Amino acid sequence: MRKAIVITALAAAVCLLGGCDFFRQLAGRPTSRDIEAKKAQIEREAEIHQQHLDSLKAVQQQISDSLATLESMREANETLLSTRQLAGGGKYNLPYRYYVMIGAFSSPENAARQASKAEKAGYPATQIPFKNGFTAVGVSPSNSLSEVYASLKKLREEAFCPKDAWILNNE
Repeated sequence: MRKAIVITALAAAVCLLGGCDFFRQLAGRPTSRDIEAKKAQIEREAEIHQQHLDSLKAVQQQISDSLATLESMREANETLLSTRQLAGGGKYNLPYRYYVMIGAFSSPENAARQASKAEKAGYPATQIPFKNGFTAVGVSPSNSLSEVYASLKKLREEAFCPKDAWILNNE
């Protein structure tokens, strides 16, 4: 009978005092609330870590694609010029990294004429004044080398595009 009273009293104390959390707290151990908070924190950290890994994979894929594109361009003897190679200049104030260059002219009027031809064909053109006095005409801007190389191949089929069109790398 005494055992039954002790067990009943213990069960009543556990129910009234909040279950195991009461004893955990007395023993200096984390409560179920602490455990749930830690679990949520670990899940958030794991999610952030996975986002970082996904971001790194995306960058690795872009690098891999760019290297493959560069190899294709090298095999096809395509021209990729950096702005640093043009008249000793540095990076120009352009919104995109790559442009398909469809001409460089000593006369700004000729550059405007070529830009007009490109725009009539549906390719918005950007006139880029180089530091050596030439004005170049760039179309199909992109931040992806693969995209701009695909644009170069497509543009070569257009009547206004010269066969010696090249890619400007504004770095």
